Amino acid sequence: MSSSEADVIFMTGCASGIGRHLSKRFLDRGHRVFCTDIDREGMQAWIGDSDYSTAQVALRKLDVRQPGAWKKAVDEAVTTFGGIDVMMNVAGYLRPCYIEAVEPVDVDMHLDVNVKGVMFGTQVAAARMLEQGSGHIINIGSLASLSPVPGLSLYAASKFAVRGFSLSVAEELRSGGVDVSVVLLDAVKTPMLDLQAGCEEAALTFSGPRPLTLEEVEELMVEEVLPKRPLEVTLPRSRGMMARVAGVAPEVTRLLAPLLTRLGRRAQKNYEED
Repeated sequence: MSSSEADVIFMTGCASGIGRHLSKRFLDRGHRVFCTDIDREGMQAWIGDSDYSTAQVALRKLDVRQPGAWKKAVDEAVTTFGGIDVMMNVAGYLRPCYIEAVEPVDVDMHLDVNVKGVMFGTQVAAARMLEQGSGHIINIGSLASLSPVPGLSLYAASKFAVRGFSLSVAEELRSGGVDVSVVLLDAVKTPMLDLQAGCEEAALTFSGPRPLTLEEVEELMVEEVLPKRPLEVTLPRSRGMMARVAGVAPEVTRLLAPLLTRLGRRAQKNYEED
């Protein structure tokens, strides 16, 4: 089955933000979606009043930090829908913080959710997909996967790890018919962005022309990622190119950070007011 025809999609982070939006849109397109999140009530809130049938959608609580929970959820998805064509790791965690104020729990949460969660999910999905000889794993990264982000050092570190892991396992799995895509997004207008609005540490998050919309993320997924299975894609591409330059030459960040911080704080204030 080609990814443009993919029928069964396993998703994490479905209670809000990108995961919630994409779950609904995939269901509207006729896919069967196995929706997971640690916040089951959050998922139930948007799906409870819908017309989706139990033959098309399943909701399960999943703590992505627990490898045993992953295996149980994937086994259940296979039992429920007969297999998994696409695994989409969306769940993420972010807390703006300068390094001197970081608490041990901040380190654990960034690495456990953003890195280990993606690794555990990729591992369990890969085993199933290799058995069936096909599949597509999509890991949501960030432009913070490419360049330094002062004020979001833990988040950047976790997303650097997601990118490195995804690119590496892509080479391991492709001979078995399994593709891996890592999607590097700029700031998206979601609850994760809202929580950064009042944090001076997160100024660089707002330094782009504007936040991406969920509809733009949806278009990228539907028009490019699912049908074409790219190894890596950035959105927007212009900011992606700038991030790549900063990643190759980190001194660029040092030169541009003061200007970008000023622009970001101005946009941050406007975002808060809106």
